[in-house]
Amino acid sequence: MTVKKDKKKKKRLDIKKAIKKPGSLRKSLGTKKGQKIPIKALNKAAKASGKLGQRARFAKTLRGLGRGR
Repeated sequence: MTVKKDKKKKKRLDIKKAIKKPGSLRKSLGTKKGQKIPIKALNKAAKASGKLGQRARFAKTLRGLGRGR
């Protein structure tokens, strides 16, 4: 008797699809194109409500995804 193992594919996140409007957070914070958004400005924006806060919190999440590899 042989036992078949189910090979489950690990589901990967498609970040490109998650970012609907690239550059919109930068534009609303007034940061010039090509420069990094200061972490203080990002933290302050993350406390805001609405789309600005939502985008800032998502940016903080994406910032942490690259670490630990």
